Amino acid sequence: MSGAPAAFPRRLPWLLLIAAVVLAVDLGTKALVVAKMTPGEPISIIGDVVRLTLIRNSGAAFSMATGMTWLLTLIAVAVVIGVIRIGRTLRSLSWAIGLGLVLGGALGNLVDRLFRSPGPLQGHVIDFIAVTKWWPVFNVADSSIVCGAILLVVLTVFGFEPDGTRADHDDDEGARAGGDQDGKAGE
Repeated sequence: MSGAPAAFPRRLPWLLLIAAVVLAVDLGTKALVVAKMTPGEPISIIGDVVRLTLIRNSGAAFSMATGMTWLLTLIAVAVVIGVIRIGRTLRSLSWAIGLGLVLGGALGNLVDRLFRSPGPLQGHVIDFIAVTKWWPVFNVADSSIVCGAILLVVLTVFGFEPDGTRADHDDDEGARAGGDQDGKAGE
């Protein structure tokens, strides 16, 4: 179909399964935190290093774009659409895992922005995991997005393609094999 080897089956089901698990865990933990915690009353897990603290975040990480919730909502929608479009032709399990983590996290925060107060497209994201005093409070969706993005960067750096193939990083290999850089046979 797209020239990828038949040995690499499509991975969209894996991407969607991973996204669904991340979404369920994210929404479940947020519901639990909202039901059981009071803002401003943190719960210490490991001293001051790890604690749970309920925050309603109108911005993005590190309090960027505070008050621009509608823009963050549109960005999340674009990410969801983009990941699903890429996922339709995906043949790499590693890429499916990375994109599944990003999709699940994006959907988790998107649900907050769409359905939490103060209203649609302006909802505040529930953050509750605090590590150290200088790192911003985050949630399962945020950590999933970061882990997925790191995996995708590593895959890209090492030449692993979404179609299940591996890119050739040695530009001189084609010349040594009697061809030019475009892979055409020498004359």
